[in-house]
Amino acid sequence: MKTRILSHFQRVIHCNLGNPQVLGQRPITFFREVLSLCDNPDLLNKDEARALFSPCAIRRARRIINSIPGKDSGGYTSSRGIKSLRQAVADGISARDGYPSKPDDIFLTGGASAAVNMMMQILIRSHEDGILCPLPDYPLYSACIILHGGTMVPYNLTEDRGWGLEIFEVKRCLEEARSAGLTVRAMVVINPGNPTGQVLSITNQEEIVEFCRKEGLVILADEVYQDNVYVENKKFHSFKKVARSLGYDEMDLSLVSFHSVSMGFYGESGRRGGYMEITGFGDDVKGQIYKVASVTICPNIAGQILISLVMDPPKLGDESFETFEAEKEKIHSSFWKRAKTLEKAFSSLEGVSCNKIEGALYFFPRLHLPSLAIKTAESEGVSPDVFYTHRLLDATGIAVVPGSGFHQASGTIHIRCTILPDEDKIAAMIPRLKAFHESFMNEFRGSEPYMNDLRR
Repeated sequence: MKTRILSHFQRVIHCNLGNPQVLGQRPITFFREVLSLCDNPDLLNKDEARALFSPCAIRRARRIINSIPGKDSGGYTSSRGIKSLRQAVADGISARDGYPSKPDDIFLTGGASAAVNMMMQILIRSHEDGILCPLPDYPLYSACIILHGGTMVPYNLTEDRGWGLEIFEVKRCLEEARSAGLTVRAMVVINPGNPTGQVLSITNQEEIVEFCRKEGLVILADEVYQDNVYVENKKFHSFKKVARSLGYDEMDLSLVSFHSVSMGFYGESGRRGGYMEITGFGDDVKGQIYKVASVTICPNIAGQILISLVMDPPKLGDESFETFEAEKEKIHSSFWKRAKTLEKAFSSLEGVSCNKIEGALYFFPRLHLPSLAIKTAESEGVSPDVFYTHRLLDATGIAVVPGSGFHQASGTIHIRCTILPDEDKIAAMIPRLKAFHESFMNEFRGSEPYMNDLRR
């Protein structure tokens, strides 16, 4: 590839990062107030605090500090997390789903990634253990499976049906894996989807629950984007809620759900806070999970506090409620606008197809590039998606991720783009994107039409 020279634009527009606050998202005031007070508990007894912090933030911080061993945020805690904060998370899940949650089923973790890694360590015994994972995938899952010596059993999402999940495809992959001698232990579902931006219908979720119950599979439900839904005809429903609404309890189905403070309207990715709720496992298995959790001693306290606040935010009547709701709505409304703007922009490009951005913070448009562009990429020793993304970065400063980083279907060309840059940056980026793409297509058009994909 040619050496890239960035002098012809002022700054890189990072459409490649899922890192909200680095890209300009403002933190939620109530969350930061409580964190500040918990890290400086002496402020709780000073008159100045009443002028600087809301009364409900002061009350919440005092309650949290009084529940921490040693009444300070600098010490170790239980390996599963502080019990009062696990109770807050359990109460939040109960309020969200309408079905009870227990603090003993909650493990607070250093973000959802730590929880996923922990469960893979528990589930995988050897290379003969398989984990069903969606393609395109979030690379965390394939990496953790490889790290712990297991085998990834991929199932394809259907792009032509809005990245939908087809149960017959999952069943086919399961049967093939079992025929090859694998013991398939779990199925990963990411909802809303990363990198594909879809939201599963409740009917689809019911099919998944029934399938996993029948086949004896653990559901690993990645639900970190549950507060990022942008379409009116779909809502987020947790897999636990769906399972309970079908009449299945802990005796019928094993389920682990993951959540994090990193995304949503909170975007506190550097705080490394999250949880996993584990249901349908015996006390002996929970004991083993506790042992694995204790290897890292405990999750950091700031992350524990934040995930408790995410699941138990200010309520109507609290002094911070109106500010909290206004901040939340402003962020969500802006996400909605950015999603619609980018969806429209990419869909207008020649040779690009883009599914509706229903949720999460990403979308995964497909590129149908001219044959000459594909041949040129091959001559330079790179894949077509890498070739396109490097040329885009060189010409415009727009950074996106090649689809090959997410195990895109063989023979297809995609990029992953995030909706996180602020509205002004996106507005400035779109003319650059359109001008580049038109120039790129004209440069490589030649006498051949562009290819629908590489499988022809």
